[in-house]
Parts: sequence; C-alpha cells; structure tokens
Amino acid sequence: MKKILVSGLINIETTLKIDQFPLHYFPVSYPFYGVRTTISGVGFNLAKALTILGNEVNFLSLIGQDFYASIIRQECTNMGVSDQYVISELPQTAQSVIIYEKSGRRQIHTDLKDIQERNYPLDLFEQAISECDLCALCNINFNRQLLEVARTNSKTIATDVHAVQDLNDPYNHDFMAAADILFLSHEQLSSSPQAFIQALWDHYHNGIIVIGLGDQGAMLGLLETRSITQIPAIQTRPILNTIGAGDALFSAFLHTYQSTNDPILSLQNAVLFASYKIGSIGAAEGFIDAQALSTFYHEHQHQLSPVKISF
Repeated sequence: MKKILVSGLINIETTLKIDQFPLHYFPVSYPFYGVRTTISGVGFNLAKALTILGNEVNFLSLIGQDFYASIIRQECTNMGVSDQYVISELPQTAQSVIIYEKSGRRQIHTDLKDIQERNYPLDLFEQAISECDLCALCNINFNRQLLEVARTNSKTIATDVHAVQDLNDPYNHDFMAAADILFLSHEQLSSSPQAFIQALWDHYHNGIIVIGLGDQGAMLGLLETRSITQIPAIQTRPILNTIGAGDALFSAFLHTYQSTNDPILSLQNAVLFASYKIGSIGAAEGFIDAQALSTFYHEHQHQLSPVKISF
C-alpha cells in the first residue's frame, strides 16, 4: 500500500479544565492536573492517527526555529513519523489554548504566528507526493499552492474545511474546489446538511462529502450515486473533551477508504474511532490501532446501521 501524504499544521497545545462555561473572572485558581501542554495541530493529529492505524505517512509541516522544534521532532520520532518534510521556517511555532468543561464543550484560541504568510517548498512537496496516491491537504494557507500540483500529478485530494457557512467561503473556496474527498462540520451551515451536500455537488462536484454532525453522527454524500446516508453517533466511553473529534473522523475515514474503497464502511469506522478518541483530553490523544478498531466495529456494528436520507 502506498503512503498517505499529510500536509498541515503543527502547534503547541495547552488545555485548561474549568468547572463550566461561562468562565467568570477570578484572579487565580489551582486546577490540579487540569493544565496540560502537548503537541497537536490538525496536520500532526492526522499524521499521528494514521500512523497508529498502521499507515505509512509522508508528513509535511512548517514549525519554528525555537526550542519547541526539537521537542516536535523527538515526538515525531517517538510515534514513528519521519520529520524529513517538517521544515523549521518560522521564527516561532504556532500555539493554541483550549478551555474545556466536563461536558466536553470547549473553546479554542489559536495563535498561528506568521505561518499564514509562508509557503511550503514546492520541490520538497513534489518529492513527497511521488510516493503517495492520496494527499490529505489541510486548509492552511501554505497548502493552497500545493492543491494544483497534487491535481496535476493525478493525486486524490482530501481536505477538511471544518466550519464553513456557505459555498462561497472566500478562505476555503480553493480547498472545496480541489477536493475529491471533502470533510466539513455542520456547526455553521446556512442550510440543512443534506441541502448543503446537494449544493456542493452542483457547484464543486466533490465525489465524496462527509459532514460531521456532532452527537448526531455524520452524513455521507456520494456524487456517483447521488445518495446521502447518515451514520448515527455512538458512545464507547465517557466524553472528556470533543477537541480533535473531526480530525479523528477524517483520519479514520481515509485509513479505511485507502484499503477498502468502501465509503460507508469507512464512515462507520470513522464514527467509532472518533467516539473513542473524545474520551481523552488532548486533540492528539485517544487514538486506537487498527486491531482495536476492528474489534470495536464487530462489537458495535448493529449500532452503526446506515440511514438513507431522502431529498
């Protein structure tokens, strides 16, 4: 099986556990074991999850020329991902702070530093894609120029644009237009998920569209058959933090689809994978391997029956 290319953000993530939202002002608190700092970012999360699931990954990212760089590279080594295509080009590595409560609700604050003004070296990208058929290009600016290169090289492009409102989202337009496999969230949609899938088909002609529905599961649109299917959510363990659920859904879908070419089975596995993942605190934690995922699937298959959506 060929490698999967993942290109996206790495950031240093600090999580803070609070009692509940809204957070009222007070001068100091002592949330023992409630503050944690780890390595995360959408690209890192995907690369880590796909590797744990047994895939070989070419991982591309831009990080800082700071003390975090050596920590990130060591973590890549620890999880079995080469840092060959992780480039120290920025003065500082991107960072995020995530405040979460016990229900799993969270608020994310992300400081991208100057990463949005940087480009990824085209020669390195062309070298990396030569070993890959599937490219997961996250919706960060340095991937924008890489979309056309991937398309010119006849690679399958997968991307997650997260929370968009409409088809003409100026930031995400290029990513939506290029995607063969398009993931997004229902949270800010200006229409129903099924109506939005139809509009995406008509406007961008994406072959596979998945909309994450939170505690309602996920919806799958297949252009070839003009069919829409919903996979219900299930709970495999208590929820601690929903951060990273979408990244988990995306990575597990790509893992299964790469080997089976079955989008419904891929989404069933993805819903399971994400369900287990949100029983952990950090965005890059809680990933299970392929054997555990297979065991979970056989245990919970009856709860994952696809529901055809009429439109």
